[in-house]
Amino acid sequence: MNFTQMQERLRVELLRRIERGTLSVSLLARQTGYGQPHLSNFLHGRRQLSLDAVDRILAAQHLSGADIATTARERLREERWESAAHVPVVPHATALFEPYVRPAAVLQRIEMPSGLLERLRARATPARRGWERFVAVRISALEALPMEPVILPEAIVLLDRHYDSLAAYRPGRNTVFAVNLNGKLLLRYLDYLAGRLVLRPHSHKYPVEMIEVGPEESPRSWIAGRVALILNET
Repeated sequence: MNFTQMQERLRVELLRRIERGTLSVSLLARQTGYGQPHLSNFLHGRRQLSLDAVDRILAAQHLSGADIATTARERLREERWESAAHVPVVPHATALFEPYVRPAAVLQRIEMPSGLLERLRARATPARRGWERFVAVRISALEALPMEPVILPEAIVLLDRHYDSLAAYRPGRNTVFAVNLNGKLLLRYLDYLAGRLVLRPHSHKYPVEMIEVGPEESPRSWIAGRVALILNET
């Protein structure tokens, strides 16, 4: 793949993200420091980018050259999976920190029941609305212990990353959240009390953990998303 082909595939990938609502020209301009007219001309095929500009855009969008080197046939297959409501299973770090799922980060894909994703309600901060919404992660036996029997070993859980509100999804019922605790993904019930984010396990055998929230911080900063569906292996 030559440099011109790389630019074209990058352009197609950026347009795809814009169409899906996970990116805008103004956001890309803020991320890279380039002006919106400059980026718009590239996206509409009216100009080429320098090598430095390509590198900066790749870094801003958490992409590598390998990520955009997919063939047209691979891209078509990916779009078919997406249209059929297939969700990527990703590493915990991707779920916590990456707004967009890189092809290289996809461990597998799982098919969701027809119409399920469209029915789920979102409650996201403006910054989080720009993230790719649904990802899934696998939970090891050790990670599942504090939440058994709600979450069993080797379960796959669907995360809605557009739900970073502490409000219960259904009033009167506990909501399980994915939380970033020191760079580690934990699944817990959450409360916010006296300036502390309280992480409660389902099993009373395990301790309650707390996160001190500073006066200039929001407790939502630690929430990676709501657990929307649990696929326990039987």
